[in-house]
Amino acid sequence: MDTSDPHPIFLLRWIKIAWLFSWLVIATVLVFPPITLVSLFSKTGNGMFHLARFWAWLILKISAVHVVVRGADKIDRARSYMIIANHQSHFDGPALAWGLGGLQFRWIAKKELLDIPLFGHCLNSSRNIFIDRTNRESALASIHEGMAMLPTGAGVMCFAEGTRSNTGRVGPFKKGGFAAALQREVPLLPITINGSRHVLPKSSLVFRRGIIELVIADPIETAGKSSDDLDDLIKVTRQVILSNHLSQQ
Repeated sequence: MDTSDPHPIFLLRWIKIAWLFSWLVIATVLVFPPITLVSLFSKTGNGMFHLARFWAWLILKISAVHVVVRGADKIDRARSYMIIANHQSHFDGPALAWGLGGLQFRWIAKKELLDIPLFGHCLNSSRNIFIDRTNRESALASIHEGMAMLPTGAGVMCFAEGTRSNTGRVGPFKKGGFAAALQREVPLLPITINGSRHVLPKSSLVFRRGIIELVIADPIETAGKSSDDLDDLIKVTRQVILSNHLSQQ
């Protein structure tokens, strides 16, 4: 008969969660004043983006998470991209912000994130694009408007599934980011994220140290294509991401 008491292990786990969460809050509070100050003078969002990268680095360091990037040489930093990635965890954001080595981009994010204290203000100050996920036409219009205001060389980051995966498998892709890329003839940059679900799964508070891998594929051109090519572009991009996704190989 096992007479061991599980309560100490349970208690230690929650102490670890509380410790990590406290440092995450501290990191956010530390970055908030500089971002607010820079936002008063920077209309492009570029300065805020670099501060956000520092925040991402802090989050990863505090959580003992290492980011490995493969295929970075496929990025032409003189071009703007619609970056398409799968979505597994809240750690996808910090991993991409830090792992892409200063490549300027803005997020397509649900408008509800604006309601998060401090974090929402930082996102808004960085000139990200916020959408109403319940209204497809409004969301697409917001993406077009946001892309038109981007500084030269800045791209857009889109989690094409629209939400984090419950299972770790890549779900269906939504059309909004692809349609906007087609209209503006911006190339697609597929990125596969592996390992972030192990670090922090959806609907969990349990952080684990680990490695997040970003696999960057060859850009997919949209120039010369029309709305008739939309479904094919989505299919091809999703297949590229799947081909580098560990749980589906």
